Amino acid sequence: MKRNARKGFTLIEVLLVVMILAMLAAVAVPRLMQAGDRAKIGVAKTTVGRSGPVATALNMFKLDVGRYPTTEEGLGALVSKPTTLEGNQADNWNKYIDDAESLKDPWGNAYGYRFPGEVNADGYDLWSNGPDGQAGTADDIRNWQSDQG
Repeated sequence: MKRNARKGFTLIEVLLVVMILAMLAAVAVPRLMQAGDRAKIGVAKTTVGRSGPVATALNMFKLDVGRYPTTEEGLGALVSKPTTLEGNQADNWNKYIDDAESLKDPWGNAYGYRFPGEVNADGYDLWSNGPDGQAGTADDIRNWQSDQG
């Protein structure tokens, strides 16, 4: 008589498959996590860039009002009319960004803004403190170039 064909897997075979899957996961998961971080950095670079949505809104503000928002008015001047505007400036103001949440970087922190700029003397300084949320570190994302990047 023929012997019945073996059915199922041995414990060694199952453990071997589990180990292979664990090794693949150990390589793939960190790469997927880095892809998310790279995407957030890309969004922040686009936002603070000279042709990004905030830059476009700031330029529209300047065209309508005749100047960029002051440091004190901040980026909030793009969402709600500053009380410092008078006469034609106030009449020409429009809502340039729909909500204040759009003025936060991908890590949930407010973008930094300064006008007149300390670095961009003829314009404004716009930046994100990057993934670590700390100002002055290597991961800061800015609309100007410096020795730090």
